Amino acid sequence: MDIRFLGGAREVGRSAILVNDRLLLDYGMKTGTPPQFPVDSVDPEAVVVSHGHLDHVGAIPSLLSGDRRPPIHWTPPTRELALTLARDTLKLHGGSYRCPFTETEVKRVTQVSETHGYADTFEAADHEITFYNAGHIPGSAHVLVDDGDTRLLYTGDFHAGGPESDGDTPGRTDRRGEPIRGQRLVSESTARPDADVVVCESTYSDVTHEARDRIESAFAESVRTTLWEGGTVVVPAFAIGRTQEMLMVCDAHDIDCYVDGMGKGVTQMLAQYPEFVRDGETLQRAQSNARFVTGRDGQRKRIADKNTVVVTTSGMLSGGPAMTYIPEIRNLPVNKIALTGYQVEGTPGRNLLDSGRAEIDGRVMPVSAQVESYDFSAHADRTGLLDFLDSYRDARILVNHGDRCEPFADELAADGFDAVAPELGDVCRQ
Repeated sequence: MDIRFLGGAREVGRSAILVNDRLLLDYGMKTGTPPQFPVDSVDPEAVVVSHGHLDHVGAIPSLLSGDRRPPIHWTPPTRELALTLARDTLKLHGGSYRCPFTETEVKRVTQVSETHGYADTFEAADHEITFYNAGHIPGSAHVLVDDGDTRLLYTGDFHAGGPESDGDTPGRTDRRGEPIRGQRLVSESTARPDADVVVCESTYSDVTHEARDRIESAFAESVRTTLWEGGTVVVPAFAIGRTQEMLMVCDAHDIDCYVDGMGKGVTQMLAQYPEFVRDGETLQRAQSNARFVTGRDGQRKRIADKNTVVVTTSGMLSGGPAMTYIPEIRNLPVNKIALTGYQVEGTPGRNLLDSGRAEIDGRVMPVSAQVESYDFSAHADRTGLLDFLDSYRDARILVNHGDRCEPFADELAADGFDAVAPELGDVCRQ
């Protein structure tokens, strides 16, 4: 088996892996100015997609230019999320050098789409493919590829549960009283299919997540304190996965909230696929608990003046309704901005964390509102990665999707694994 890394090697973004020059796994984009796309031209016979985040699906429609029509295989939520992101990309960059596809190519995606559930084996480009729940976002999948000689497990992005309770705060349970590990939105990854080679993400290979119950409790207590003091809480959140998680956290802790931005439509769509979330009824209840913002007639300004909570995109403050609310609340120390995801260096969210200042309408302004950060990560941490890989000590490990792929691969090799971190453009033969 030949495994060619067209993106995501020793970096986060534009994930793309070509197997045996025929089967493409993911085809994402790396945001920036300008955005970056996978290297080399590619004309696959079939495409298999792990999950619906921009860095894994952002360039998918460009594969359908000209006469090319490779079938695209994914779970139903991943298909819907990919189309949502493609339309948003067209809205933001359509007609510019930043957009690698047209509206016509987005429409073609629906024509070649083939959806599959977990554990249902199917054929793509003469390879047998099986999806397993990856526990990252609804529809996210580990992808097992079998060419008849070699079995490749592509982890995609995954969450393995992590520490649930530190003993100082009560553990979380679902509506049936069962303990919850990891996220409320989706169950953690538990599948460990046999494989000869594993392409493993390493986003948090040097981080140990704090116990999830403590994070939730700290967030809920902080929000309640701000509301009790008469302040407004803006909760920037990624539209896909994180917005729904935060709505479920708010509902579980009896916190009323508004929801704004792309996350509104994503929440409504994901509620239609209860088989791909931990508990469809709980997600429906969280959706009902949230009031949806229309944005008409100055509604956002009125909401910002209320004693309330707003969960809104964008998660890194790079645009979206969040940048309507923050100018309205920034001057009062009683208000709060509760960041819920990793803030990439150079983004407005990271700058706010580091400097206490935010870029608003092209001007950098001080923010007197309180700024807090909570690690609601949907990725496996170092412990989760090592626990997962312990099932593959006899396999070859190819480390990708991280800022420190090479050091992590070296650590694995020192522990007895056959592990390397391929570079962009490398071909690994198994």
